[in-house]
Amino acid sequence: MRRLLLVVVALALMSPLTNHAAHANGAGLLGPGRGMTANDIGGIIQAIEGVHPSAYRELAASWCARWGRLSYVTSMHLHYGDYVSFVCMDRPNMVH
Repeated sequence: MRRLLLVVVALALMSPLTNHAAHANGAGLLGPGRGMTANDIGGIIQAIEGVHPSAYRELAASWCARWGRLSYVTSMHLHYGDYVSFVCMDRPNMVH
């Protein structure tokens, strides 16, 4: 549980969406950033070695919950340099 909390905090701090100054001047808008790149319809999370797959599912679920939506992990490649992708849905099997 402690490790999951550390991963979630680290990913949140690395996310370009949490840095309003960088977001305002356009930094991080030209492709995936470090940590997580996401919006209200889904996103990608940078894979980190040693992190349990359920941590990525929980992070996606908490992200989509900001808009009252469910999350669905569409791709999980847990190798160095890869990403975990997810979509946010209003209800099961309904993606925007």
